Amino acid sequence: QVQLVESGGGLVQAGGSLRLSCVASGRTTYGMGWFRQAPGKEREPVASMAWSGGSTYYADSVKGRFTISRDSAKKTVTLQMNSLKPEDTAVYYCAARDGVGPFRYWGQGTQVTVSS
Repeated sequence: QVQLVESGGGLVQAGGSLRLSCVASGRTTYGMGWFRQAPGKEREPVASMAWSGGSTYYADSVKGRFTISRDSAKKTVTLQMNSLKPEDTAVYYCAARDGVGPFRYWGQGTQVTVSS
């Protein structure tokens, strides 16, 4: 089994920064990712990477502002979010997958609110 626990959400003004962390426990997976879901919208991918450090992906809307990184020894994945915008407001979810297919394991989510 795989368990994921996120932390680091909160309220920030536009232009500010937040750092989300996700600690994984259980067996090792292929890769990790961050998704978000805004009110009334579908969940969308934000960023992802393999534990090896490759296969990095960013949504166009966050390129140049968000950075995903990992600490394999601590089984922790971090999403550094800079230059935040009100449209980044959402519940952010950490996710894991066993291969290059769909993400199967999900954290409980953490709220990020960006005020204008």
